[in-house]
Amino acid sequence: MKKLFVLLGLAFIMGSFTLKQVPPEIPADVNALLSKHGCIACHNMTQRLVGPSWQNIAGKKYSAKKISALVKKPEPGNWPGYVPMLAQPNVPKAELNKISEWLAGLK
Repeated sequence: MKKLFVLLGLAFIMGSFTLKQVPPEIPADVNALLSKHGCIACHNMTQRLVGPSWQNIAGKKYSAKKISALVKKPEPGNWPGYVPMLAQPNVPKAELNKISEWLAGLK
């Protein structure tokens, strides 16, 4: 009986701890592109800046193709309450695909 109380006590104590969720790391090559194209001026991994966080965008579950299209021609109605994003037509396709694939795969 004593073992049962000890086990229940340990279970209660362990259950009361919350683990801090660590945001995923941005791969160095993607981070370089985000910096190069000025994305980090308005977005970051976890917090709202001028635009939504990367995690909020990933939460929309857009495909990489859709993300690329939205970067080239934003649809402000997708993000009410945010400053409308300026279109970014000059981001090279290969670089935009790299960013979009990373963002679409973000959990």
